[in-house]
Amino acid sequence: MAMAKAIFAVAAVAALVVQLAAAGVDHPVGGNGAWDAAGTSYNAWSAKQTFKQGDTMSFKYASSHDVTEVTKAGYDACSGSSPIKSYTDGATTIQLTSPGKRYFICSIPGHCAAGMKLEVTVAAPAVTAPAPTKSKPRHQRSVASTPAPAVAPAAGPSTDELPAVSSPTAAAPPKSSGAASIGMLGAKAVVGLAVAVALAM
Repeated sequence: MAMAKAIFAVAAVAALVVQLAAAGVDHPVGGNGAWDAAGTSYNAWSAKQTFKQGDTMSFKYASSHDVTEVTKAGYDACSGSSPIKSYTDGATTIQLTSPGKRYFICSIPGHCAAGMKLEVTVAAPAVTAPAPTKSKPRHQRSVASTPAPAVAPAAGPSTDELPAVSSPTAAAPPKSSGAASIGMLGAKAVVGLAVAVALAM
């Protein structure tokens, strides 16, 4: 029984933390929430704010004003003739539910032109990518690399000539250059004969 109560309490606290984390920030319009024609530059205030999806904006105003959400064209023309939504309750909280631009005016004639207009840019919530996981390959054998056999450099003046081949019973080749050429020709003949035999098979 005590264990069930403890689990329930932990679950309730976790749900509250998640709810608080999801709740956005409230932005009182103009810094104090006052929506009027007293000369406040609402767009200068808005430019210093960071509005995120899930935040709210709160307006406080007298019954001689309203809060009207309009399109960009309505905002530019200070016209509330085709409002997206209009509020007259004197204390309005607007939910910023999606990213993008939002436009607000007071639709009472002359009030928008007197400065009761507000453009807000709502940023999308930051998306954090999950950290990449390092997976270990399973059942993979490590194979040691085999070094390539080293080739000894050929002795002599040219590397594209084959060395002289001698049989175990043959005497050392003579030191004259003519005999070396004959030995070289003999080696080439042996290689040529071996190639011809291999092709004939």
